Amino acid sequence: MTKSTVPLLALTGISKQFAGVKALSDVSLCLYAGEVHTLMGQNGAGKSTLIKVLTGVHSPDRGVIDFDGSRVQPTSTQHARQLGISTVYQEVNLCPNLSVAENIFIGNYPRKFHKRLGPIAWQAMHDSARKLLLKLKIDIDVTRAVESYSLAIQQMVAIARALNTSARVLILDEPTSSLDDAEVQLLFAVMRELRSGGMAILFVTHFLDQTYAISDRITVMRNGEREGEYLCSDLPCLTLVNKMIGPTEKTEEPQHCVPSARSGLPFMQATGLGRKGSSSPFSLDVHQGELLGFSGLLGSGRTEAARLLFGADRADSGHISVAGKRRIWKSPLDAIALGIGFCSEDRKHEGAILSLSVRENMNLALQARAGIFKKIPMAVQKATTSEMVQLLGIKTADMETPIGNLSGGNQQKVLLARWLITHPAMLILDEPTRGIDVHAKREIMRYISTLSRSGMAVLLISSELSDILDYSDRIIVFRDRKICGEFQSGALSEDAMQRVIAAGGEE
Repeated sequence: MTKSTVPLLALTGISKQFAGVKALSDVSLCLYAGEVHTLMGQNGAGKSTLIKVLTGVHSPDRGVIDFDGSRVQPTSTQHARQLGISTVYQEVNLCPNLSVAENIFIGNYPRKFHKRLGPIAWQAMHDSARKLLLKLKIDIDVTRAVESYSLAIQQMVAIARALNTSARVLILDEPTSSLDDAEVQLLFAVMRELRSGGMAILFVTHFLDQTYAISDRITVMRNGEREGEYLCSDLPCLTLVNKMIGPTEKTEEPQHCVPSARSGLPFMQATGLGRKGSSSPFSLDVHQGELLGFSGLLGSGRTEAARLLFGADRADSGHISVAGKRRIWKSPLDAIALGIGFCSEDRKHEGAILSLSVRENMNLALQARAGIFKKIPMAVQKATTSEMVQLLGIKTADMETPIGNLSGGNQQKVLLARWLITHPAMLILDEPTRGIDVHAKREIMRYISTLSRSGMAVLLISSELSDILDYSDRIIVFRDRKICGEFQSGALSEDAMQRVIAAGGEE
């Protein structure tokens, strides 16, 4: 395959700021026809903002976009499609009750007699849909509802819809996050076919193995800036991991405790637990008085594993035992009833209810455990809220202040308090210090360490390698939805951890 030496699409000096926060700073990106260009970076690196600038969702504060030799500025996703830039998102945005053909041509149905007012030309639409899919090596019944097909086939339908607009640039935003290995290979076969036909493909993923299986070129982003652009063949996996994570700044020595001696049955034990397209089967145990750290790059499977342990996602293989008794989670309420709490990484959408007060947010888990027919007395709510505000140093005007008015660090403390007032036996904390200032982070990490010393089982997920290494009694490392290593406290340095993540196996 002959690759172009001139970029088909070039973004130069792109900067974007939201409410005083720099999301992008002088970012440049070049896409070439006949190449798969992979965009990588940790959460908050700026990947999503860059894609939204490219597809017209956001206008850049500074910088220019050149497409096929002409200066362009997409003003909407529709305008971007008209220019020849199409996007397939992680969550497939198809109409499940409509047919495959209808989804491909939605908003642009072929018609008889009159292009806008005539009746739909069903046979012509079905024939055109089949031809589009056959170009992708997909031969299916296009008259069936799209919901009757697998997620992988739905991804192909979304790609076919993008190609129906004569796209020359195809952006695939985390398209493999819900696909199993066989479905990923099907998608990659399609991507290779499109690449050989001269398509420029921007592939956004967190999976290292997939990056090296399909990429020609890699751009790494970190903290809203472009760290660099590399030929895939010139960028070893360990170097890629180093560039994504970057140097870690330490502000003080951690208040780490010596792990307590473990005996008897673990509090929780997972055996062969897994979910197709989300998490490969894994086995692990968590003991009381232990702080178990989950490490790995974003998208490595650490959050997905935690959600299975809490019942937020339903496992389709394996089982969980709590205090030696096998359990089946029908919903998170079953886990809560057994003394298990979960603080989600997405506090704005899965944690805090921004319009409710500090008191209301703090007492939600306690009310859920009590049931909808047993109202918690207001005096009890106020007493527990007041106690937690003082204990955790939550800065709020009063307990009736909407939580949305609090800083990120104080919101996080309220969510932590939500579970503490239920006196949990085990607490799962997913990125508890993300997006908060250094002082608040230090306070929260000290308190989490204190919880484990007091006998609570704590499962900590963090992108900050220093937090995992400094505070964990035991560390489980994830990569590409699998556990790739388990280590005792002190067995790993930060460099060694990065090598484990890059190699996918124990040192």
